[in-house]
Amino acid sequence: MTDQIYIRPIALAESPQSELGEVVRLGGSLCWASRFALIRRSNGRVVARQRLGVNDVPAAIAALPDALAAEATMQWHDLARAHPPLVCGPRVLRLDQPVVMGILNVTPDSFSDGGKFLDKPDAALDHAHAMLAAGAAIIDVGGESTRPGAAAVWEGDEERRVVPVIENLARAGAAISIDSRRASVIGAALRAGAHIVNDVSAMRHDPRTMALVAQSGVPVVLMHAPGDASDLHADGEYRDVALDVFDALRERRDAALAAGIARHNILIDPGIGFGKTLAENLILINALPLLLALGQPILFGASRKRMIGALAGEVPAHKRMPGSLALAMRAVDSGAHVLRVHDVPETVQAVQVWRGLRDAALTDFSQIVD
Repeated sequence: MTDQIYIRPIALAESPQSELGEVVRLGGSLCWASRFALIRRSNGRVVARQRLGVNDVPAAIAALPDALAAEATMQWHDLARAHPPLVCGPRVLRLDQPVVMGILNVTPDSFSDGGKFLDKPDAALDHAHAMLAAGAAIIDVGGESTRPGAAAVWEGDEERRVVPVIENLARAGAAISIDSRRASVIGAALRAGAHIVNDVSAMRHDPRTMALVAQSGVPVVLMHAPGDASDLHADGEYRDVALDVFDALRERRDAALAAGIARHNILIDPGIGFGKTLAENLILINALPLLLALGQPILFGASRKRMIGALAGEVPAHKRMPGSLALAMRAVDSGAHVLRVHDVPETVQAVQVWRGLRDAALTDFSQIVD
C-alpha cells in the first residue's frame, strides 16, 4: 500500500472576520476553518501529523513527495469547492445553506416508523405533505428497511411500495429521492418522477445501477457501508474509521466519475450506524469536515439511530428527537449540506435558528481591531 495524505479541518470559525480572513470556506457552506491537520499514513498507520494555519498549508504541501503533493493540492482545492444547486425537475435546491430531507418509509420493519405507512397510501401522502409544509426540501421514499437484521425484500414488492407514492408526490411538484439499491426499483422510481438516487450500497449492490444513474443524469448519494450486498453492516473493521471511510468514499466517487456520472451530481454520506460501533460513529461525526476534502456535498443521516439510545438511557426510537437534533446541528456546524431526518418541523426550526446565528456572526465586525 502506498502512502496516503489527508487534510482535516481541526478548528472551525464562526465567521471569516473572527480570524481576519485567514480561513477556508468549507464546501460552499456557511462554515469556515482556520486550522488544519495534514495527516500522512503508510500501510494504514498514521506516521505524521502537522497542525497548520491557512497560510502554512501551501508550503507544507509543496514539501511533500510529488504524488502526495498532487493529492493534497486537490484536497486543498476541494475543501473550498462551492457546489452548484441540485436540480430536481423544476425545483432547484441551493446548497449554500442546509437542506432538510424528510424520510418516508413505506416498509413493515423500518426501525423507527416501520408499518406506519405500508399499504396506507393516504397516510403516507399526508405525512409527506406535512413534511413539505414544515420545510422539507426533499422527500426520501424507501421501500426496504436497511436496519441490522432486516429481512430481504423482493424487488417487485419494493417497487410496488414506492412507485404509487412517488407518482403522487411528483404530481404535487415535490423534489423526491428514491432510497433503494436495486436498479429495477430505481429505474421505476425515476420513471414515476423521482429526481435523486439514494443508494446505501454506493452502487455496489447492483452492477446495473451505475450505468442507469449515468444515463439518467440525476444526482446520486453514495453512502459508506462496510459490508457486501448481503449484509451492509458486516465487516466493520477499521484502522482509523475516519480515514478509512474517506478512502472508501473516494473510491466510490472515482468509480462513479469513471462511469460517466457528472461530478456535480455526486453526494456522499458517511453511513452513520452502518457497520460502526458507538465509538466509531462518534469519531466519524467529530471528523465530518475531513470528508469535505473529497469535494462533494455531504448528506448526513443520524436521525433516531441506535447510537442516540446508547448515549441517552436506551430511549426508544420515537423518543430520540432531541438527540437527533443535537447530531444534526453538529453536522451543519461541520459543513454538511443535506440533513436526512424523521422530525422535519423541529429540524427545520433548528436550522433556521442556526442560520440566524451565522448571519449575525457575518455582520458582527466588533472583533476586528483597527
